[in-house]
Amino acid sequence: MRKFFKWRAIVLLVLIAALLGWGYAPDIPAKELRAKYANAESEFVDLGDGLTVHLRDEGPKDAPALILLHGSNASLHTWQQWVDRLGKDYRIIRYDQPGHGLTGPHPKDDYTAAGFVDVVDRVAKNRGLTQFYLGGNSMGGWVTHEYAKAHPEKLLGIILVDAAGAPDSRPKSTPIGFRIARLPGVNRLAQIVTPRGMIETSLKQSVSNQAIVTDAEVDEYWELLRHPGNREATGKRFALYGSRNTASPVPEPTRKLPALIIWGEEDKLIPVSAAKWFASTYSGSTSQIYKGIGHIPMEESPDRSAADVRAWLVSQQAAPAN
Repeated sequence: MRKFFKWRAIVLLVLIAALLGWGYAPDIPAKELRAKYANAESEFVDLGDGLTVHLRDEGPKDAPALILLHGSNASLHTWQQWVDRLGKDYRIIRYDQPGHGLTGPHPKDDYTAAGFVDVVDRVAKNRGLTQFYLGGNSMGGWVTHEYAKAHPEKLLGIILVDAAGAPDSRPKSTPIGFRIARLPGVNRLAQIVTPRGMIETSLKQSVSNQAIVTDAEVDEYWELLRHPGNREATGKRFALYGSRNTASPVPEPTRKLPALIIWGEEDKLIPVSAAKWFASTYSGSTSQIYKGIGHIPMEESPDRSAADVRAWLVSQQAAPAN
């Protein structure tokens, strides 16, 4: 039965690819992608052990620091709207997580929670940070939560934006690109057959504000996915998806961390019920649920989400020290 569904999925993918012009999409050389998607703020930081990440460190260096983590198959570009609105008053550090963007695959293929947490820690140390705010969207929110469990003493607070990682947070529907990435065998074919239309459909399925699904946005997702090694990394990362232990205990010091929870009420990928679980987990949490918004509030509702972050950060700075 499993083989039947597997081969049915392969046939389906081939048919989709055929309908969209076969969808053959070879890797794009890293040099070419850097020329298009890096800018004057981009740094390629050697974190040791063969890992070099694409990173941007913007805003006043003496301001409160906020590290932002993008979601699955996204990149640091997803935070641009927040940088535009908050970057004059806060130090904002964002980077392409391993297997994504211009960073490319992890040299040890480590896509475990511990592996992603380690990269956050190495970035913080590289930037000279001993305490900072940490925020993430989707997969980046999961990494944020995992880092908070491992290193609560290094955090001033966390921001969870439609975060993965809550127990029993089954998606209402899964974008086609994510479904393909989770299918053994099929995801190997997807390393060379990646129709642009599939990326566009997946993005449209993830958001409610369809205005953000521009040609440039789709091209960015599609082309950065084709950085050498990123598609293979996606398959390896999704192969670990089912083994994630989202029900592991949350230590008391972590529970006491200030947390801002932002969620799109119409998120079809991670339901709003997950926001309630995070709110109950973090005793010092503040929740903002956005009507008419889907999985990517920082892009779908940049003005409101950035304003909520600013207000929360101001409140944290004004709060008496423990």
